Amino acid sequence: MTLFLILAPYGAFALLMLTTSTVSSLFGAAAVCLAIIAFDLMRGRAVKMLGAGSAVIFAALGCYQILGNAPLSALGVRIALDSGLLAIGLVSLIVRRPFTLQYAREMATNEAVQRPDFLTVNYVITAVWTLAFLLMISANLLLMSLPDLPLWSGLAMAFLIRNPAVYFSKWYPDYQLRK
Repeated sequence: MTLFLILAPYGAFALLMLTTSTVSSLFGAAAVCLAIIAFDLMRGRAVKMLGAGSAVIFAALGCYQILGNAPLSALGVRIALDSGLLAIGLVSLIVRRPFTLQYAREMATNEAVQRPDFLTVNYVITAVWTLAFLLMISANLLLMSLPDLPLWSGLAMAFLIRNPAVYFSKWYPDYQLRK
């Protein structure tokens, strides 16, 4: 359930991009982020760095699309979004608060949180996601340089980059626990 909530704004953004304007997609995704933040607050949970950062990124990009002199293309918006996510990942690692840590503390047992490798596992998972964001930017830049590629190629690249990160996020903690 938690993974669904983490990925919901990005899924909403991708779906809306297929059916409506970029501005509507950005503000729709920001609204999903805010709804998840409200849900967390109602359940007594902390506001997550990734969720709050994503809400700001979506809203800022939406405002730029409306107010900017030269709105970004759909591909430019995806590059900007992934760049914002890359920044969140890098900053969370630099300040020694991996963004996955907030989610992990809520999902893990007290016993797991007390393990000496708990923080290390979160550093590794955050680093994998940060690498995935960098690969997404690279894939989008490739798409920008090869405009004749079909629309589905961008979706395929996103699938091929993000899904292994999702799988790794589920697999790695269990692997470390068995080790």
